[in-house]
Amino acid sequence: MDGAISVWMDVGQLDDIPRLGSRVVTTPAIDIALFRTADDRVFALHDRCPHKAGRLSQGIVHSESVTCPLHNWVIGLADGQAKEPDEGCARTVPVRLEDRRILLAVGGA
Repeated sequence: MDGAISVWMDVGQLDDIPRLGSRVVTTPAIDIALFRTADDRVFALHDRCPHKAGRLSQGIVHSESVTCPLHNWVIGLADGQAKEPDEGCARTVPVRLEDRRILLAVGGA
């Protein structure tokens, strides 16, 4: 977050997201898609594909990637990078788990 102080916001529990599924957290600035992998890791991306702004939260989660529902671009959950042959990047958002609670980093003062 480029040196800005972040505040960790509790946005729910791990079980709110099905395995290999997603959930959207709406903020005043942008919708953030939370993704849960089969092994219970959680990732967060801006809910916009870098190609045509498709809602990544509506895509198919597999391994550590999500496939955009519009044009099948595959986006890495850890880094937001589009997989070859496509190019582009969805912005990542810091996220962590504490006692099965999902904490999302939001900009602070």
